[in-house]
Amino acid sequence: MATAHPTSVDIAGTPWPVYKLEALAAGLVAGALLLLITGVPQVAVLAAAAVAALRWTVGHVTARRGTAIRRPRELATH
Repeated sequence: MATAHPTSVDIAGTPWPVYKLEALAAGLVAGALLLLITGVPQVAVLAAAAVAALRWTVGHVTARRGTAIRRPRELATH
């Protein structure tokens, strides 16, 4: 059985795409782990920013492709 996943989460009255929240969480986790492992805050912050930016970009591109594919099907009347 297929389940529908939310595409946005309402935070303080503003809809946030899920991929943005995932990017923030991934960046925080990566930063905390690298800070514990290396002990160098500069490395942890730069790597965490790279992880968050990569996840954000991949999520944005994937979301745009998903809406571009779905639009013609929603507008079609059969």
